[in-house]
Amino acid sequence: MTTTLRPVEPLQHAADGTRSRRYQVCVNSRPVGAIRLATSSAFGDTVAEILDLRIEEPDRGRGRATVAALAAEEVVRGWGCVRIEATVPAEAGAALRLAEALGYVLRNRGMEKPLGDTPPALPAGSLARPMTETEFGAWQADQAEHYAHSWIDRGVPEAEARTKARRDYERLLPQGSATENMLFSVLEQEGTRAGTLWLALREDGAFVYNVEVDDAHRGRGHGRALMRLAEAQAIGAGRGLLGLNVFAGNTPAERLYESLGYRTVRSSFFKPLL
Repeated sequence: MTTTLRPVEPLQHAADGTRSRRYQVCVNSRPVGAIRLATSSAFGDTVAEILDLRIEEPDRGRGRATVAALAAEEVVRGWGCVRIEATVPAEAGAALRLAEALGYVLRNRGMEKPLGDTPPALPAGSLARPMTETEFGAWQADQAEHYAHSWIDRGVPEAEARTKARRDYERLLPQGSATENMLFSVLEQEGTRAGTLWLALREDGAFVYNVEVDDAHRGRGHGRALMRLAEAQAIGAGRGLLGLNVFAGNTPAERLYESLGYRTVRSSFFKPLL
C-alpha cells in the first residue's frame, strides 16, 4: 500500500512572509489523516514546521504517521527548506516516540506550574528590587548575545540565530524596560546583587523569560530564590499559572524546575534536512 500527501488547498502566503499548506494523508488514495506544513516565522523561509499531524483512529499503529512525516520532509525540501521542526504536547506519547525514531533532536521544553494563593517568601537576607534603567541597558545587551548563542550552540546558523534574537527582543520589548506587563528585577543577598529576573504577565498566566544568577553567586540557592520571586510576582498580579522554557541539556536548570513542581507540557524538536 502507498501512503501519500494530497494537497487540499493552494499554498498559503501569510502577511509575515510565511507559507503554509494543508494535506490529506492518503493510503491508496483513501484519506486516513491530515497534516499541515508551514515555514517558520521565527527562523525564516528555510525552516519548516509540522504544525499538525493526525491519523484517524482505525489507521493508527500501522506506520501511517511515519510515512506521512517522511513525505513531509520531501515536500519542504521542495520549498527550499534545510531544517524541519515540530512541537509535541507532553501527553502525546506516540508523537514523541515518532519524533525520536525519525531522528528529530530535542531542543527545548516548555514547563508550567499551577500557583497557589500565597506568595512564597524569599530566603533570609534576600531582597528583590526593580532593575534600574542603567542596569537594564547593560543587561539587555548581554542577554541578547547570550540568547543568540543559545540557539547557535544547538545547531542554528549564526546569522539566523542573531536575526531571531534581534526580532524576538524587538517584538517582546518594543518600549524597552517600560514595555507593558514586563517586570525586570534584581535579587540582592545581604545588599549584594546575586541575580536577575525577567517576568512577563499574560492574560492566561505569567512566563519567565529569563532567570540568571551572577557568576560569583552560583551554587548558593539563588536560582531557587529567583524562581520564588517569579512565583510571588505572578501571584501578586493575580496569575495562577507560571510557565518557562528550558533548553535541552541544561541539567541544573531542569532539575531545579522539576524540584519546584514544574512539569513539561510540550517538547520542541528539530531535524536537519540533509
